[in-house]
Amino acid sequence: MNKKVHSISDLIIKKLNEIYDPEIPVSIYELGLIYDVRINKNFDVQIIMTLTSPSCPVAESLPEEVKQEVEKITGVNSVKVEITFEPPWEKSMMSEEAKLELGFL
Repeated sequence: MNKKVHSISDLIIKKLNEIYDPEIPVSIYELGLIYDVRINKNFDVQIIMTLTSPSCPVAESLPEEVKQEVEKITGVNSVKVEITFEPPWEKSMMSEEAKLELGFL
């Protein structure tokens, strides 16, 4: 990975850590909702993410918020957010920090 891609990748992760699930006081990144972030040579970004459940009340707005926030990063050309439920999200996907914050540790 070249230096610019690595730098943009770090900025994307930082931005994802600033987006919170409205029902849980933890970032979507720490919750484990982000499955993959791909950046091509044109700095087009593809984010593969999930939701805590298929009936999540923010199923429409959260992916759009992710897209809009990542698009603000200097150097990012375009952003596509893909929602998947494979594998389904479960509590074990949360970071240690998120588990601690939510009292699971």
